[in-house]
Amino acid sequence: MKSLRKLSITLVGGFLLLFAIIFIALPGTVIILPIALAILALEYEWARRYVKVAQKMLTKSAALMDKFVQKWRSK
Repeated sequence: MKSLRKLSITLVGGFLLLFAIIFIALPGTVIILPIALAILALEYEWARRYVKVAQKMLTKSAALMDKFVQKWRSK
């Protein structure tokens, strides 16, 4: 049962990760990358590390976007 769970997580997460990497240039597919990593992080330590990196990057980009929007609104 545990091996079936791990296999399922690996297949689904791996497919989404591959899909996100192949179509990274298309708008909207970038959001699939953290989702795929989150799925893989259920079973793999390397994916957990990348999820933490992605969380930091998303936090920084959200802060930059907030500053940009505030600057744009004040004009």
